[in-house]
Amino acid sequence: MSRDISTLSIVVTGGARGIGRATVERFARQGARVAIGDRDADLARSVAVEIGHGVVAAGLDVSDAASWTAFLGEVSSIGPIDVLINNAGIMPLGSVLKEPDEVARRIVDVNLHGVIFGTKAVAPGMIERGRGHIVNVASAVGRLAVADGATYSASKFAVVGFTEAARAELEPQGVDVSVVLPTIVQTELAAGVPSARGIKAVTADDVAKVIEATVRRPRPEMWVPRWTQGMTKFGLVMPRWYQRGVAKAFRADSVLADADTAARADYERRARKA
Repeated sequence: MSRDISTLSIVVTGGARGIGRATVERFARQGARVAIGDRDADLARSVAVEIGHGVVAAGLDVSDAASWTAFLGEVSSIGPIDVLINNAGIMPLGSVLKEPDEVARRIVDVNLHGVIFGTKAVAPGMIERGRGHIVNVASAVGRLAVADGATYSASKFAVVGFTEAARAELEPQGVDVSVVLPTIVQTELAAGVPSARGIKAVTADDVAKVIEATVRRPRPEMWVPRWTQGMTKFGLVMPRWYQRGVAKAFRADSVLADADTAARADYERRARKA
């Protein structure tokens, strides 16, 4: 059965920008009670006011378990959480050998620990009520690793693994757990990163639309664009030489290495300071 979005209370992390904001806008238009969690509390609150529809917001550092507790207290007006969208993430790029240790730790803290802490904060209430849905936004590089994004890719591989294990644990207790894997999305996070050959540029709303579809009818794994899922899964069971050939043909093996560093400069400064 399809869920009625208007009956749901939904938390979206990283909800003040990019995919998160597009997701908040989509759910709010349909009458859901939505809370934005974002490290930039001022921006989150201004976005909530701009979107309207009863959207609320509060500061949230997803990598801090105590921050989750405080955040959920601040947005308690939306009621018990029916859906958690673990969307917050950062993507500093570059050679793993030149990556500062503190940047590597921050990537893992936000992208992986943020998902783990969010699940631990929200899932117990869902289990108590016998229903709920957690949607983790990972990345295509959580299934297919690419040079110059080693730590980012590792964090997203971990999110995929965590999602699958959490699903096995929580599904029998009434909680659905899904993962969404976008390709390169036209947001600040992917500034200067070219799309793979033959793959149409994906917008934040394209991803939000798939997140919405996943919430309406829970599925374990969804890709954006959707057709890339079958192609990637098929490639992963083929010999390594075949995988390399396909990646080279689509220029997927170099999309992160070919990123325009000047176009990414502002984002990289902000992400590395996060």
